[in-house]
Amino acid sequence: MKCPHCAYSNPEGVKFCLNCGHEIVDRDENYSIFYLFAHRVDKIPRNERSVEPKFRNIFSRVFRQHSEMEAERLFIVGTGLTTPKIEEVVNTWPKPWLFARVFLIALIAYLGLYLGVSLFENINFIPGLIVVGAFAVPFTTLIFFWEMNAPQNIAIYKIVYVVFIGGILSLLLALVFYDILGNNTNVIVIGICEELAKVIAVIYFVRNLKYRYILNGLLLGAAIGAGFAAFETAGYALRALLSGSFHMLYSTILWRSIFAPGGHVAWAALTGAAVCIVQGDKKFQWSMLIKPKFLGVFLLVVFMHALWDSPILGILPAGHTILTVILWILVFSMIRIGLKEIADKKLELTYCKEKPTPS
Repeated sequence: MKCPHCAYSNPEGVKFCLNCGHEIVDRDENYSIFYLFAHRVDKIPRNERSVEPKFRNIFSRVFRQHSEMEAERLFIVGTGLTTPKIEEVVNTWPKPWLFARVFLIALIAYLGLYLGVSLFENINFIPGLIVVGAFAVPFTTLIFFWEMNAPQNIAIYKIVYVVFIGGILSLLLALVFYDILGNNTNVIVIGICEELAKVIAVIYFVRNLKYRYILNGLLLGAAIGAGFAAFETAGYALRALLSGSFHMLYSTILWRSIFAPGGHVAWAALTGAAVCIVQGDKKFQWSMLIKPKFLGVFLLVVFMHALWDSPILGILPAGHTILTVILWILVFSMIRIGLKEIADKKLELTYCKEKPTPS
């Protein structure tokens, strides 16, 4: 099955090209109105295509059938052999789908563990219930960010490494800051301590110029936030269990999972992207953190974190839901900025190649 976009020969049954990700259309559909329109759009230079968010298109592949080979191809990106050159990166909006499959798998595993505890009353299932329940939604959200990383220059093993090491590093740093500030429980202090801890963890990973793109910072920040959120949820779930209430255990996992996408994962993703914005192609320096482009994002994230923990938000109906929606508008705006950065770099490289050398 030859791809109509890049002429790559794919195995039978593949819905999307394993080389470029373009949808493979059957011969009988080649002359449909949709195909002709898509063919015309494909002739438009990529640097002239819109990278504005079209939410219907972004999630258009979630409910389609995908082969195992397509998933395997996603998991091998980011290595020295599979990372595309910046000229080959598509700067239009990615269409993630794997995150939905990951969530479904985690949900099935959690339901199995739940039945083991509630129906069969086997306490051996409790550790698995807490771990899977704590990681399911943060890791699913992280996979979404991983699929949205258009440069495809970060391997999945690196992401898992950042989740665990970055997550525990940021938690320990937050505890150090709490001790320095006398364990102050003010929501502003909590927001500053936890977000600053995650920023330092992000800097540790993005200081390498290999991960200099805004979308890289967004992904690595999300990985650290996912680890932070999952470990924190597991701790709260254990506290609820030790209080002697299985109802509190289930409730803690449920509500923290529902609002996990609007919490630590997205907060750390935004600050991670802001670090890459101020760093650019230069070696990281601490003075970069006082630049308005970083400080503005960081203070906004601290404010949203403090508002999230504030009792004021509880007065508003669906307060956390409203805050989550606002946060994800900011996330998609940052993704748009990241895609524009790639488009600009591609144009710059094209100009440098075409620019005549002085004789």
